[in-house]
Amino acid sequence: MATLRRTFGEDYQVVNTTSKATTTFSPPPPAKKKRQRFVEKNGRCNVQHGNLGGETSRYISDLFTTLVDLKWRWNMLIFILTYTVAWLVMASMWWIIAYIRGDLNHAGGHDASYTPCVANVYNFPSAFLFFIETEATIGYGYRYITEKCPEGIILFLFQSLLGSIVDAFLIGCMFIKMSQPKKRAETLMFSQDAVISQRDGRLCLMFRVGNLRNSHMVSAQIRCKLIKGYITLPPAGLPVPGDSRL
Repeated sequence: MATLRRTFGEDYQVVNTTSKATTTFSPPPPAKKKRQRFVEKNGRCNVQHGNLGGETSRYISDLFTTLVDLKWRWNMLIFILTYTVAWLVMASMWWIIAYIRGDLNHAGGHDASYTPCVANVYNFPSAFLFFIETEATIGYGYRYITEKCPEGIILFLFQSLLGSIVDAFLIGCMFIKMSQPKKRAETLMFSQDAVISQRDGRLCLMFRVGNLRNSHMVSAQIRCKLIKGYITLPPAGLPVPGDSRL
C-alpha cells in the first residue's frame, strides 16, 4: 500500500468491496485556459474599436495611411488592380479616338495621303501596346502620335500626369510599408514568465528580453502596460479596466 501511494501520489485510492479490490484514479485537473493578451509581444495593442459612427469615412479621408496599414496581400491586390484598370481605361480612350477619326478603316497604311492620329494603331491590342510603350517610356518607334491629332496630344498630356500621380502614390505606399520595421520584433525573444522579486529594497516586475541578431539596437525603449481594475464612484459601481505605464 505504501509503495503504491509513493508511486501514484495522493490521487491513488483503494476501494474495498465484497468480491475484490479495485483501484480508481481521480480525473486530472482541467487544463488552464490561455488568456488572451491585451498587448502582443510585437507591440500591437489587441483592441478593436466598434460602433464609433462614420468609421469608414474616417479611414477613407486618410487613404494613404490606410493603405500603408493594410496587410501585404491587400496592398498587392490594390497595386495590381489599380495599374490594370488604368491601363485598360487609357488604352480604350486611344482606341476610341482612332475609331472616331476613322483610323481603323485605313489600317495597313495603303493610303499614303492619310495621316492617322497614332500610326500603326488599327485595333484594341495595338492601342493597348501603344499606351504601354508610351507609359513605360519604351518607345519602339513603330507606333507614334502625329501632329495632326490635337485630341491625341491632350490625351497624351493627361496620360502623363495621371501616370505620374499613380506611380508616386502606389510606389510611395509600397516604399513606406517596406521600410517599417514591423518584422523586427520576430527576432526579439521575451521570457515565457515574468516574476516579482525584491531588488534594491523594492518589489520589481522582472522579465528578460533577448535579441537574436548580431546588430545592436540604438536608443531602444521598452514600454509595459499593467491592467488593473477599480470601482467607479456611485451610481455606476462597475469595475472599469485601466492601464498604467511602468
